[in-house]
Amino acid sequence: MDKLQFYNTLTRKKEEFTPVNPPLVTMYSCGPTVYNYAHIGNLRTYVFMDELRRTLKFAGYKTKSVMNITDVGHLTSDGDDGEDKMQTAAKKQNKSPEQIAAFYSEVFFKDLERLNILKPEIIAKATDNIDEMIDFVKTLCEKGYGYETDDGIYFDISKFDEYGKLSRCNIEDALAGARVAVNTQKRHPADFALWKKAEKNHIMQWQSPWGMGYPGWHIECSTMSKKFLGERFDIHTGGVDHIPIHHENEIAQSEAYEGHKVVNTWMHGEFMLVDGGKMSKSLGNVYTVDDLIARGYSPLAFRYFCLNTHYRNKLNFTFDGLSGAATAYNRLCGLISACKTAPHADNNTAQKVAEQKAAVIAAVYDDLNYPLALGELWTMAKLPACREIYDAAEVLNAVLGLDLHVPHVSAAPTVEAPDEVKQIAEQRFAARQNKDWATSDELRNKLDALGYAVLDSKTGYELKKK
Repeated sequence: MDKLQFYNTLTRKKEEFTPVNPPLVTMYSCGPTVYNYAHIGNLRTYVFMDELRRTLKFAGYKTKSVMNITDVGHLTSDGDDGEDKMQTAAKKQNKSPEQIAAFYSEVFFKDLERLNILKPEIIAKATDNIDEMIDFVKTLCEKGYGYETDDGIYFDISKFDEYGKLSRCNIEDALAGARVAVNTQKRHPADFALWKKAEKNHIMQWQSPWGMGYPGWHIECSTMSKKFLGERFDIHTGGVDHIPIHHENEIAQSEAYEGHKVVNTWMHGEFMLVDGGKMSKSLGNVYTVDDLIARGYSPLAFRYFCLNTHYRNKLNFTFDGLSGAATAYNRLCGLISACKTAPHADNNTAQKVAEQKAAVIAAVYDDLNYPLALGELWTMAKLPACREIYDAAEVLNAVLGLDLHVPHVSAAPTVEAPDEVKQIAEQRFAARQNKDWATSDELRNKLDALGYAVLDSKTGYELKKK
């Protein structure tokens, strides 16, 4: 197995990766709460998770990767406030929670497929593991970490000395920042629910030692990671929004249960912004994969767009940025696919191809530095056309997931332009067809003066307003 380095959120530094039981790597990824469509900000996190799994496999490891499907227990707040998101969606759409979960799960996995995101080996639905969650909560109570109130079972964070070690928040800060508890029976405002007692009209509830109820959101991941990966596993992933509450609570539950550290490496993907700000339904800037397709963009152009920013950096989404990524992606695929029928390289060029291929691999092995990897790939693609470039790209596709060897015709949609601009563009295209390069250059300059760029391809051209 090749050497890898990953940034560990827990230690705040890059570390050489050493799995518990090589060559197997065990990994748990926080999956979706299936009450609505996944938007592109959600999906950026799953692209990051896919980069990680692909890199591990490419480096020679076998993966046992688990992703949960939350279909109960996730309240409208990431803490313990509000209604269950599944119940809220079921009421709003006049469907059962099971119907809601089935529909949005199917859409989610379709989106993963369109983005070339490999499906984890194990998909774990929360509602399939209720008995195990009840047993987990019982054990925490027996160990003195859980206590009962009128509305549920809570975790006493004062009993866990290392609470806050992931987010670097101590108990005093957690208590100071906690909302005033509605339930005055809680020992501390920051204590979180392990199990909620259900009201009679709650449509998702199960029998438990504490009466009818349903699991807390955080207990689901601790229980299912233990069930499928054991008492120690290698990597836990999620979005940065999970660090201060969900993952902090997971650590407390799991380590209180086991009596030792459970996860070796915590990895988190950063937020996606839209036009420099927050993504919000009220602002009308929440987009899905279907929305991108409807505007003429390939899902893989969005994947390419994501890979151009490191997973630990915020990514600002704009349609201009996506258009640029789509154009670059299609050009890259065109360069590489054209090499399939190219002659073999001379020794010097073949050596350069091999060096660039190694540089791409070295970049992804260094904490998933895909932006650098794409830069090294472009250097390779611009070498004199040869079959070796195509063969190298076919190998690299396993780690990049971009289908580089396939010619893609989808591109950023052509902008609306005045008739004068369109006429000049058509004249220029005719000149290129007749190999009249002087006229072609002259007409390009005219377009440039009018504020339009023209991007050529084998099948035509695309206008872009500057």
